[in-house]
Amino acid sequence: MAPSYTAKDITVLEGLEPVRKRPGMYIGGVGSPGLHHLVWEIVDNAVDEAMNGYASSIALTLHADGASVTVTDDGRGVPVDRHAKTKKSAMEVIFTTLHAGGKFEQETYKTAGGLHGVGASVVNALSKEFVATSKRDGQQWQQRFKRGKPTGPVKKIGTSRGTGTTVLFRPDPTIFPKVEFDPALIGERLEIISYLHQGLKVTFKDETQKTKIVHQHNDGLVEYLRGLVSARSAKVVHEAPFAMLKDANGSGIRIGLVLHWTESTEENLRSYVNGIPTGSGGTHENGFRAGLGKAVRNFIDTHQLSPKGVTITTEDLREGLIGILSVFMGSPQFQGQTKDRLNNPELTAVVDSIVRPVLEHWLNHNRSVAEAIVARIILAARAREASRAAQEQVSRKSATSNRLNLPGKLSDCTRQGATDSELFIVEGDSAGGSAKQGRDRTRQAILPLRGKVLNVESATLTKVLENKELSDLVTALGCGLGKNFDLSRLRYERLILLADADSDGNHIATLLLTFIYRHLPQLISNGKVFLAQPPLYRVDIGKETHWALDMAQRDAIIAKHGKPGPGKATPEITRFKGLGEMMPKVLWETTMNPKTRRLLKVNITDHIITDRVINNLMGKDASARYRFITERADEADHLDV
Repeated sequence: MAPSYTAKDITVLEGLEPVRKRPGMYIGGVGSPGLHHLVWEIVDNAVDEAMNGYASSIALTLHADGASVTVTDDGRGVPVDRHAKTKKSAMEVIFTTLHAGGKFEQETYKTAGGLHGVGASVVNALSKEFVATSKRDGQQWQQRFKRGKPTGPVKKIGTSRGTGTTVLFRPDPTIFPKVEFDPALIGERLEIISYLHQGLKVTFKDETQKTKIVHQHNDGLVEYLRGLVSARSAKVVHEAPFAMLKDANGSGIRIGLVLHWTESTEENLRSYVNGIPTGSGGTHENGFRAGLGKAVRNFIDTHQLSPKGVTITTEDLREGLIGILSVFMGSPQFQGQTKDRLNNPELTAVVDSIVRPVLEHWLNHNRSVAEAIVARIILAARAREASRAAQEQVSRKSATSNRLNLPGKLSDCTRQGATDSELFIVEGDSAGGSAKQGRDRTRQAILPLRGKVLNVESATLTKVLENKELSDLVTALGCGLGKNFDLSRLRYERLILLADADSDGNHIATLLLTFIYRHLPQLISNGKVFLAQPPLYRVDIGKETHWALDMAQRDAIIAKHGKPGPGKATPEITRFKGLGEMMPKVLWETTMNPKTRRLLKVNITDHIITDRVINNLMGKDASARYRFITERADEADHLDV
């Protein structure tokens, strides 16, 4: 018999109870992004005061416990007078009621980042301590809350000079598994705010690190763009960037746009609406791309610069483009409370109609710059066409389920399917022989490579795909590369680079990592790539054997276990010249056995820095390597060679 289902089974959540019951609906989850979203909500409210001309400075303090934050602005101060409808203080209404705020009517805020009226109250609901202080009319008022509920009425706590709002909050550990704010993440967000809101003073005091940073950028987006270009170490195609700040006639929409074409192979566009980062794009980005495409194509057609034998695509137009798009408008429609994407359909046409004529005028009045940009676009189109056939060739050769197409020197595992299988890329035939004998044949495959593979950072894609060692690797993996990459076809769960523990081995591993990062980056982002850690030294002390990865570990072992004295044996040290010297059993126990081995998982925490380092160390520009080495010479106290 089915259980009864009546009115008594219906639960009605009142006040801020829905927020505590389902926090993910309001902040996207209770992990680190959701925790930091609380900070963004309070900061956005302060920014809204500045955006509308009521505040000139914002300050954020991350307290010494790392688990509480205070945000202060010098705006108008939260109202504290009695609200006619609720008969409560306006301060209490704002911080305890969903969809309550001053941003629903544009007379109060012309533009704002938070328009749902839920941000501050959500932060209050998810905090075990929340203190709001308002300075206005020469008085200072304060109200305290706990988990969304006031612990007392609004109180006058003294007189004040000036106006403003201060909010202190401490997230509730019963909601968030880990309450620990990231100073770097907060600092980056605050710096970006200072760029987007030109002239705004933004102060970040980090008590956990005992630091204080003040940001104030009078050049706004241009200064922001300059920093992005510098951080990527991208060689620019033209010196002066394109910069535009324009109001859409009569619509209340203001658009800021800065662009710089570089020789990088990727597009990097950052977009914002009322200072809110829109990482998933939206209609404003659609309008920008449409306007840019029309402007550049019109210039190419007008000056008869179309290349022969190749068709320019929209991706070619934007390859290497670094840009920032900032839109201010009265009624943004964000996708969800996390505001990651803009959905205003009318904005596509508005941005398109503003960007196209201004950019086209700039191109026509800067002919040398424009022609350099077009040359960059044509180069991208030709490189794409040249690589297409090569990619298709490798894709046809890539192995999926047909084992007959695999490279002849691959010693495959016997297990069917990728689950719990591993492919070891081994340096040299000799080491490959030891690895083949020592491995677990059921789940471990071995692919020996001959010598050092091609440095792909200094080679065209066609050259890369002509390289037999790399071509064999792609074929063995089975997942293709470039536009033909398909993770579901990957034949192994883990790809492990196994090279000698010396400088030559490190060089080979670096060459392979460069290839994977440039042409198979999805393997890294999906956690499939690892570095084996074979020992460089064997240290025998009496009947005990120890393994050391490098000279530092060797010396530490000797210091701990090999001190001279009664009954102490003299350490016997063996340095391996290469993996091929190791007996298969030794290689298995130290490097390949999942129960005893050490693996380093390859992760990318900052793509901009990674891109810059790989480009500097592996690219064609020798001067970049020279600068890198000379600037870090003092770090090389001792090299184990």
